[in-house]
Amino acid sequence: MRRFPFVQRLRGVCSFMLFCGFLLKNNLFVAPMAGVTDRPFRQLCKRLGAGLAVSEMVTSNSLLYGSAKTRRRAEHSGEVEPIAVQIAGADPAMLAEAARYNVANGAQIIDINMGCPAKKVCHVMAGSALMKDESLVARILETVVAAIPETPVTLKLRTGWDACHKNAPGIARIAEESGIRAVAIHGRTRAEQYRGHAEYDTIAQVKSERSIPVIANGDIDSPEKARFVLDYTQADGLMIGRAAQGRPWLFREIAHFLATGQKRSPPTVAEILLLLMEHVQELRAFYGEATGVFIARKHIAWYTRGLPGSAAFRQRMNTLPDAAAQEAEIRRFFETLAARSEHLEYTAETAEAANARLGDEEALAA
Repeated sequence: MRRFPFVQRLRGVCSFMLFCGFLLKNNLFVAPMAGVTDRPFRQLCKRLGAGLAVSEMVTSNSLLYGSAKTRRRAEHSGEVEPIAVQIAGADPAMLAEAARYNVANGAQIIDINMGCPAKKVCHVMAGSALMKDESLVARILETVVAAIPETPVTLKLRTGWDACHKNAPGIARIAEESGIRAVAIHGRTRAEQYRGHAEYDTIAQVKSERSIPVIANGDIDSPEKARFVLDYTQADGLMIGRAAQGRPWLFREIAHFLATGQKRSPPTVAEILLLLMEHVQELRAFYGEATGVFIARKHIAWYTRGLPGSAAFRQRMNTLPDAAAQEAEIRRFFETLAARSEHLEYTAETAEAANARLGDEEALAA
């Protein structure tokens, strides 16, 4: 099987990636997450080291194109290219229309969602539920690719519906034959949701069988884990979702480790205070004052998760009525941290507790 030079490697490390016709600075991708990967978050992750960020999923229902939510998700002004937009649905014609709509609004890469495990998505046979019907998968992929012949189409999926039906290798074959340019695979079945641990054998199998780029996703939460997953799967890139919530600088940490074998020093308290303040201000500018203050709460909780005194801080934060009070409380909290240490210092937490906490606070990830 012919292989293509999608990734340029120096000393075994990815220095840049040619992906769907775009030259990326590295092979680190921000996973699409509903309610999380809005434009402010995508821009921040790109600035802090991500090579590509995929938008939160956009519905294929044209009746909702005029809604405020859909309009915001199709808003890309000022965004660093390439602009990748994920679409979700179950009807081939509607997905094709959604692809054309988003390309007309600036999308340069269209990603199809076959990975979301949420009940409200799977109950309408979208998201990961599509993996149960391979003939429908083929019709969807062929129709969308044909609808936007000048725009690359990619696919996000899981290893399968459940442990007895791990058909990601078959879906990936259909994808390549349909003209899909790359696949990203989350190392869990739909039945697993976000429980337990991701497995990478299925991803490694797909990589060994396919010529298109394969992006590994699932439980990549540290530079060391990133190195392990790349080596184990031989994937062309890594996609990171939940671990970047409240820690967008994870991308630069991973990029530095992959390039040098050395870990960066933890960020300073002062740097993260400035980063968080900028983020909440961007959220208010994007959503409007009232909605921005409300949406900022979950990001503030993620930024401070695991830091000393963060539980009481989050409780206070959720009662504050406006931007001025929110920013003043953030400053007070970080001043207390700075009095303890120059760098962020997290409280001890077992891996099991961390996974449970992430699951409890999980935004809908695609």
